[in-house]
Amino acid sequence: MYSSFQLALKYLHYYVTASNGKGHGIHSPFVFSFITKVLRDKTRYPDYEKVEALRLELLKNDLEIEVEDHGAGSSLIKTKKRKISGIARSSLKSAKYAQLLYSIVKVYRPVTMIELGTSLGTTAAYLALANPEAKLHTLEGAPAVAELAKDHFRRLSLANIELHIGRFSDTLPGLLGKVDAPDLVFIDGHHLKAPTLDYFEQLLRVAKSTTLFIFDDIHWSAEMEEAWQIIKRHTRVTLTIDLFFVSLVFINTDINHKQHFTIRF
Repeated sequence: MYSSFQLALKYLHYYVTASNGKGHGIHSPFVFSFITKVLRDKTRYPDYEKVEALRLELLKNDLEIEVEDHGAGSSLIKTKKRKISGIARSSLKSAKYAQLLYSIVKVYRPVTMIELGTSLGTTAAYLALANPEAKLHTLEGAPAVAELAKDHFRRLSLANIELHIGRFSDTLPGLLGKVDAPDLVFIDGHHLKAPTLDYFEQLLRVAKSTTLFIFDDIHWSAEMEEAWQIIKRHTRVTLTIDLFFVSLVFINTDINHKQHFTIRF
């Protein structure tokens, strides 16, 4: 992974060179609509307070659990025994980006969603709360972390989440064999090039033309950036939006030529 200094330089370059996020110079009606309806949505929904109260509680929780981590993030914390507060600091998507996902679900109303990387469940909670009529399948590799997430879902009365525990390589194929084609996929786990591309290909096989893929941390490391370039060149990909910490991929066949946007957020 990149060092904090390298990542800061990359973010600075992104911030200076990206479109300003106000829609000026954006000639795609679809992307202009995304900017105005999603990126500019500054509403403070009551659901936000529920999840952020949980986040604050987790950040103060010094209870230790034993974590089996299969992803690249395991390089951040070497020991298997970890404080919940440490996991919350290193693994949870920030409120800004979790609330962006909430807004995306609120606007596009996906019915079947898949998340790779539950962690403590705050992002899953945002996704599920944004459309209570949707079904979210979320996958987590660390059993102890998954059990905590389950408890958080119960506390937030989230009955529309199904949690699948185990390595993604074991749980994802079985899940894809029994669920409807996903409307939205959020890939936030195992930040390595080969597995990221493998999960994308597996999901593409069951995706429909309107499926939206959201990737976390595609600038996290050199190999994740390589994976991102391969994804952008994929023959089924028609539109991408790079927001630096979160990136969107559309395979909509109504878009007749590739379009790639980098937008400041």
